[in-house]
Amino acid sequence: MPFLLMSAFRGLVDAVHAELAAAGYPGVRATHGFAMQAIGSGCTSVELGDRLGVTKQAATRTAASLEELGLVTRERSTTDRRERLLVPTARGRRMLELSGRSFAAQVAQWRARVGDAAVDATLTTLAHADHGRRGATDVSDLA
Repeated sequence: MPFLLMSAFRGLVDAVHAELAAAGYPGVRATHGFAMQAIGSGCTSVELGDRLGVTKQAATRTAASLEELGLVTRERSTTDRRERLLVPTARGRRMLELSGRSFAAQVAQWRARVGDAAVDATLTTLAHADHGRRGATDVSDLA
């Protein structure tokens, strides 16, 4: 089962990344997508590390990569002048929108292949599986 889950995940992510590359987002990796989801409307690098379950250094490297790709900017916090917030750019928000549509299209293909009931059962099972201490965006073991 773990290999089937990993294989399905990779197939899904690879298909989405191929579409993103064709839409002008080459070089976007799964880690970038997880980080963008974790950033939401904005957060600090420390908060990003907490949300992803990674070290501050790993979060800082990821943030730098997102900045190089033009997906986030660093802005001064309105509450603490020492802090810099990672904030999605219009390009970053567009990438999330495109990836969301692409993921939905991939799941629609699964539904066409195996039927709604099978996909719904799989999603229900995964939603109720024990996730341990990990949050939805914790990628600490994927690095």
